[in-house]
Parts: sequence; structure tokens; C-alpha cells
Amino acid sequence: MNAAPLARRPLACLKASLRQARQQKLITRHMASQVAAASQQVQTTQPPEHGFFRLTDRKTKKLRSAFAVYPSTVAAGSAPLAPPPKNCLQTLHEVQIAKMDPTGARTALFAKTREAAKPGDVLMVTHRRGGEPFAGVCLSIRRRGIDTAVLLRNHLSKVGVEMWFKVYNKNVAGIEIVKRRAKRARRARLTYMRKPKHDMGSVEDLVFAWKRSRKVFSSGKTAAGKAAGKAAAKAAAGKAKRK
Repeated sequence: MNAAPLARRPLACLKASLRQARQQKLITRHMASQVAAASQQVQTTQPPEHGFFRLTDRKTKKLRSAFAVYPSTVAAGSAPLAPPPKNCLQTLHEVQIAKMDPTGARTALFAKTREAAKPGDVLMVTHRRGGEPFAGVCLSIRRRGIDTAVLLRNHLSKVGVEMWFKVYNKNVAGIEIVKRRAKRARRARLTYMRKPKHDMGSVEDLVFAWKRSRKVFSSGKTAAGKAAGKAAAKAAAGKAKRK
């Protein structure tokens, strides 16, 4: 009964010894690879004093290639760089707005102040490429930096028309306030004015009255002609008195 266990014991001991030896080899190999990798990292992360890495061929011992190493804050052939701003997008918008609106008139027109345009006011936009200016009620103002835009609504041939205009667009020659709202609107988006109950309809009458008050219809030629006629009449009257 005890013969079988005695015959199996040497084989089991051999398996255990082989397993232990294999584990020890794996441990030593892992430790050696870690040490080698650490030594390689130390060698590669320490650049030489002259600022160039030189790669030599192992067999011929000749220079194979070389490349320069620069610090992280210095660009190649330039002065030290300043740290980047915290809000890069806002800084970019400010630079673009300074280029597109050097006087700051458009920025002040749609700023959050009392004198600025507000939803509910009647605005008129003039284009540089020609065509009639578009006037309408301001339904909303979208403030997005350089992409700031206004939504205007008007009626053309009894059909409601809405158009978005970007404030800082080059094609927009000017934006003027035709009429201000009597009371400040309680909402930032006057979408309810699209309904027939609250729709203002066409604003052509308001634009015509505004142009008439500013004497837009009187041309410069007629004014110059009137001035010349008055001067001629005064000269004639002076000659008559002399005679």
C-alpha cells in the first residue's frame, strides 16, 4: 500500500524544485530589465553641456547623426517665451476685436450699459456691398466675443423676415438705433413677437420718420445751390445800393 506513494515522492519534489527555480529566474530577469530601463532613461534625459546629442555607430565608431536640444521655454533661434494666458480663447477674441473695431464704437453699442442697444429697439444695418439697409426690431443679442450678432425682424411685402447680422463683420458699414423701446423688456429674447398678437409688423414708417428728422432726404447739391443763390442775391443787393 505504501509502495505507490514512495515512488511518486521524488517526482513531486523535482516538480517543486523546478517551479521554484523558474520563479527565481523570472524575478531576477524582471529586476534586471527594470535596472536597465532606468539606466537608459537617466542617460537619455541628461543632455550634454554643448546642447547636442551625438549618435555614433557601434561598429564603425563614426558620427551617424546629431540633433540639438532646447529648453522647454525657449524656441529655436528666439528669445524666451512668455507663459501662455489662462483663457486663450478670450485673449484671441480681444485681439480680433481690437483689429476689427479700433474705435470701440460697436463694442460700446452692444455693451451692457444704459446707452447701448437692447432687445425691443428698432435698429438699421447698412451694408458696404450696396443694397438697401435692413431695419427691424431687435429680438435678441448674442454676445460671443468676435461672433457677437443681433437678430432683426421686419415685414417685407407682408411677410415676416428675420436676419442675423454679425456686429464685427467687415461687410457691415454701420448699425444705428432708429427708435428705442419705451420700457425695458423683461426678457433677453423676444421670441413672442413672432406671434400675430405681439408682432410689430413693418417698421418702414419709423425708419422714414427717423430719416426725415435727421434730414437725410436733403441732398448736398441742393443745400449748396441754396447757399450759392443766397450769396448771389446778397452780392446783387450790394451792387444796387452802391449805384
